[in-house]
Amino acid sequence: MGKGNICFQVYGGVEVVKQVYNFNAGPAALPATVLAQAQAELLDFNQTGMSVMELSHRGLDYEGVHNEAQHLLRELLAIPDDYAVLFLQGGASLQFSMIPMNFLTNAQCGNYVLTGVWSEKALAEGDLLGDTFVGASSKEINYTKIPNLNEIVVRDQDAYVHITTNNTIYGTQWHQYPNFTTAPLLADMSSDILSKPIPINQFGLIYAGAQKNLGPSGVTVVIVKQELLNNRATAIPTMLKYRTYFDNNSMYNTPPTFGIYVLGLVLKDAQAKGGLAVIAKENKIKAQLLYEVIDGSNGFYQGHAKSCSRSLMNVTFTLPTETLTQDFLAKATAAGFVGLNGHRLVGGCRASTYNAVPLATCEALRDFMLAFHKQS
Repeated sequence: MGKGNICFQVYGGVEVVKQVYNFNAGPAALPATVLAQAQAELLDFNQTGMSVMELSHRGLDYEGVHNEAQHLLRELLAIPDDYAVLFLQGGASLQFSMIPMNFLTNAQCGNYVLTGVWSEKALAEGDLLGDTFVGASSKEINYTKIPNLNEIVVRDQDAYVHITTNNTIYGTQWHQYPNFTTAPLLADMSSDILSKPIPINQFGLIYAGAQKNLGPSGVTVVIVKQELLNNRATAIPTMLKYRTYFDNNSMYNTPPTFGIYVLGLVLKDAQAKGGLAVIAKENKIKAQLLYEVIDGSNGFYQGHAKSCSRSLMNVTFTLPTETLTQDFLAKATAAGFVGLNGHRLVGGCRASTYNAVPLATCEALRDFMLAFHKQS
């Protein structure tokens, strides 16, 4: 129930005080139960007398945390046995460089499908390290939709095809994935991994920064088909080789232990909710609440993304004037809403409805949007 800007919510029998409605694009909301458990175990994990942050990453207590997180991710995403699960650092942005370093040879080309800023950044890193090619792009229409699958050009010399499955800035998302036979499909899934079931076997590699749906910032998950790791190129620095992480169970050096611990708690929470089919249904309901307000506003709220490509993670919209936009954001902030400012490239507003954002939070925003429209 609500009391001013403070919401008292009960999760698993634990009353948690939430002072804001968190729509941050990332780092994003974490499940309240996860935060409560991390708090309870912060000073003494598993009766060790130490925090997880103090445990040796070579010890059995942390090894159990590490391996359980990998196992839970395999279960939830139904990852086949011939795929490796790796924990890295450096965020998705480091993957923009690691991918061409590991897979782009002199005789081949990196194929990039452009759907927003993050795919442009991936392409820019590929350009520094080898030949690249734009297989499809929606830049000419300001990234308002995802290219049709039949528009993607793939060639024999392509080492891989890279996509960004959800575009946080523009509010677009792939609802079907390409399925190529000539080149492996590589995907940045930072902002929609764990939000719905994924056909893992359509991809050669998936990577994701954790700070949207998986956990805190600082951990990057990589899911890669093991046959792609057979490239033993010696010119790649040790810490930038995927094979290094595979051969050492992601512990060649000290991993981000606390982040992986929290990631494991998030995965347990997702499992307790019923898995990805249940989570996907909830995410659709949450996003639809806001899209219905946009569609029913007679143009007062304008969605950036075309309906065929709308994201279920990031709802982007504008108001008729900049004055109204700033008034909306100011009043939303006063009402306890956080993170609704749109990216500077699109303007307007953005509501990020990731897994941990409760339905009640989306309902509160829906009600606020309706009331603001009525009063304007």
